[in-house]
Amino acid sequence: MPFDSALTTGRFARLLLVAVLIAGLVLMAWQIVDVLLLVFGAILLAVMLRRTADWLAAHTPLSGGWALAVVLLAIVIALGICGWLFGAQVSSQVEELTKVVPEAWGRVREQLEGSSWGRAALDAVSGVDPASVSGGMVREAGSLLMTVVGGLGNVLLLVAGGVYLAAQPGLYRQGVVALVPKSAEARTRQVLDGMGEALGKWLKGQFIAMLMVGALTSLGLWLLGVPSALALGLLAGLGEFVPLIGAFATAIPALLAASTVDMSTVLYTLALYVVIQQIEGNLIMPIVERRMVSLPPALALFAVVAFGLMFGILGVIFATPLTVVAYVAVQKLYVEDALGKREPAS
Repeated sequence: MPFDSALTTGRFARLLLVAVLIAGLVLMAWQIVDVLLLVFGAILLAVMLRRTADWLAAHTPLSGGWALAVVLLAIVIALGICGWLFGAQVSSQVEELTKVVPEAWGRVREQLEGSSWGRAALDAVSGVDPASVSGGMVREAGSLLMTVVGGLGNVLLLVAGGVYLAAQPGLYRQGVVALVPKSAEARTRQVLDGMGEALGKWLKGQFIAMLMVGALTSLGLWLLGVPSALALGLLAGLGEFVPLIGAFATAIPALLAASTVDMSTVLYTLALYVVIQQIEGNLIMPIVERRMVSLPPALALFAVVAFGLMFGILGVIFATPLTVVAYVAVQKLYVEDALGKREPAS
């Protein structure tokens, strides 16, 4: 067969152009990854608002638009009531916590320096001053709080985007579908619907788990006499959004706060967090996941680590829902096709 150099050269040029375009898009996406993560956060908010509004419209005479307006108004009123009832108390407890944690770490350091094994443990962390670590931990906690709560510009962008997406989800869904070839439009709609359904179920399950873990933690710490029980319970509930790692991270300030009482309270606090995590893992989540999205724990853990290394704090916050989306996409685009192809052969 004769060698067609012109055709080969033309095909190579087209492949090279496609590769360059893909590389350019990936590089551009990497440069604006923080914006893309905020867009994903807006999508999460839109899914929550839209599903709540659809439920309200199905059970009341309200139309979809009015139901969404009622949901938004209810959220604003609920946040205002919570701020009025608990805002001052939580604020004072958080301020107290930022003072208690470094003081508690200083006492722990003194106790460690009083024994040979404690001095060896401190010496093992060469070049690191425990006092600076405690102060740095508080500063990082404050930085995280400012990023999540006090980053007014990003929060407003996320909220505004979520409201717009929730108001006209079909418009943006059709815009995504229009980007694919005609032959893939039906499949794209199925995948998008599957992702939206999975995210809605995951959000509902997470809200239930966060509420129960936060309430149990606050109640348990209050009964143990640990300072700032309400703030620590709120922190534990928020930490539940990040599986496994969040529970471990939120237990550290609770243990340091408990050390200001006595060592027995520290042990009781540690036991409390272990028991709550066992209840969450073996009772709350199995019941929730019967009707929600079930994600393999190992997959969720490695996803949090991977997204955190790649994208920082926003990657950690959105790691699990991003994994849910990817999990559904793989199931819809690959697993179902693979199973469908095997069935006729068997």
